[in-house]
Amino acid sequence: MSTSRPYISDTIRQQVAETAQYRCGYCLTSQRFTAKILHVEHIIPLVAGGDSTPENLWLACDLCNIYKGVQTAGADPLTQQTVALYNPRTQNWFDHFAWSMDGIHVIGLTPTGRVTVVALRLNNAFLVEARSWWVTAGWHPPKE
Repeated sequence: MSTSRPYISDTIRQQVAETAQYRCGYCLTSQRFTAKILHVEHIIPLVAGGDSTPENLWLACDLCNIYKGVQTAGADPLTQQTVALYNPRTQNWFDHFAWSMDGIHVIGLTPTGRVTVVALRLNNAFLVEARSWWVTAGWHPPKE
C-alpha cells in the first residue's frame, strides 16, 4: 500500500515561507545559509491528525524536520513530565529559547523549550559547526 503526500499548493508554500521569514521555525536557520529550499512541515503530523492547512504548516530545515518526524511531545529533561513540542506558528521562539553567550547553542528556557532542544537535537554537531562559522561571519544569531 503506498501513501501519497497531501498536495500543498505553491501559493500556500509561498505564504508559509514568507510568514516564517524563510527560516526554520525550530533552529532559526535561514534558508540563505542552507543552499536548499526549506521543507514545509506539518506541525501536527498527518498521522497524529494534523492537516495541510496553513495553520498547521511551517518551515523546517532538513535536520529539524528529520529529527522531529512524527513527534508532538516529549519528556522534559528536568522534570520528566510530558509536554508538547514548541509550535513555531503559535509560540514566540524567544519565550522558550535563548542563544548561548557565543551564539552557537540553543538553550531551552521552558519545559517546551527543553523538550524541543532534545527531541529535535537543536545542538547537533552539524548545526553547531555551521553556527560557529555563521557567528564568525556576523550572520548569527538572529535577533528576532
